[in-house]
Amino acid sequence: MSGRIGLLDRPLTSYYLVLGLTMLLLALGLVMVLSTSSAAALDSGGSPYAGFQKQLLGVAIGLPLMWLAARSSPAIFRAAAYPLMAVSVIGLLLAITIGVTANGASRWVQLGPVQLQPSEFAKLAFVLWGADLLARKEKLGQLTDWRQLLIPLMPGAAILCMLVMLGDDLGTTFLLLIIFLALLWVIGTPARLFIGMLALMGFVMIILIMVEPYRLQRITGFFNPRAQASATGYQPLQGKYALGSGGWFGVGLGASKEKWGWVPNASTDFIFAIIGEELGLVGTLCVAMLYGGLAFAGLRIARRVPDTFMRLAAAAATAWIVVQALVNIGAVIGLMPITGVPLPLVSEGLSSLIVTMVALGMLMSFAKREPGASQALAAAGPGVPRRILSWLGLAGRPG
Repeated sequence: MSGRIGLLDRPLTSYYLVLGLTMLLLALGLVMVLSTSSAAALDSGGSPYAGFQKQLLGVAIGLPLMWLAARSSPAIFRAAAYPLMAVSVIGLLLAITIGVTANGASRWVQLGPVQLQPSEFAKLAFVLWGADLLARKEKLGQLTDWRQLLIPLMPGAAILCMLVMLGDDLGTTFLLLIIFLALLWVIGTPARLFIGMLALMGFVMIILIMVEPYRLQRITGFFNPRAQASATGYQPLQGKYALGSGGWFGVGLGASKEKWGWVPNASTDFIFAIIGEELGLVGTLCVAMLYGGLAFAGLRIARRVPDTFMRLAAAAATAWIVVQALVNIGAVIGLMPITGVPLPLVSEGLSSLIVTMVALGMLMSFAKREPGASQALAAAGPGVPRRILSWLGLAGRPG
């Protein structure tokens, strides 16, 4: 036991945990997207590998970006905060004006053959912008006044949430509010103000649900899905059937029956149901443990890094990714209403995959700045890419 605790106390534990868990979730995602999307494609007469190829493209783009993010300094992330925030706002405006509309929602922007979802980039933008803003205010000693604490952080969050809601995306709006609350919590917001913000956001979410009939139907369907088994209760019921039919160890990879048109959005919002059917309870528990490991690693980084910006950004990014996973899993198993958010790194979706990988690369960059981490990296010698270049005779000569 003491040996295992000693491993967790090593300087680079957080770095290797984030890296290892990310690779495991990416591998699981590729396998499950191939399994689920191929069924839907064959059912509609398309190529069984189309969804897998798109996911593989996302991994191929995301891995170099994650590697670059892991090698970047916090100053680069701070410098990118305001430009990325501006690009996200412009992207959201384009999505609701000239973007691609599907199922009544305008969430995508068409760039050549690729569709991008600006709301996914808005999450990372808000993490960086909010963390940089509060870190600057703390350095200037401006956080003693609640107005300085909330302005312009709260108006910035409101603008992003409003633009996302105009595209009819309640799930991402909820995650933006989670990022906002995580930033307030970590910076040390007084309890009375934090509870007030929590109550205000709860009230706003209730209003947003009540003003749109289909959202209200989802809530009523959540409490009594069998009463609306052919309407809003259909998806949650089919998801539970898929989970239940998997038993302890599942029916085997690729052997799901529910993915053949029974579970809607089987490769995106409800991929966890197919994981439960094909890999069983043991498989779903392993997936939950992977996200639990990410939560541990991300919060460990936030607790150990010496800089306020890194602490805020690490905590907010961890809250976003882990809460998104909890919301997705909770909707599938029937603990929460369906919100339409993907399972991070696992669900099919190019924008979500790439942005999440960049955020995890950022966490790896921060992990290398924990106490003792730089010394441990120096003792470990050159990294894998430099060793490969050395074997190929392409490594640069020392100056």
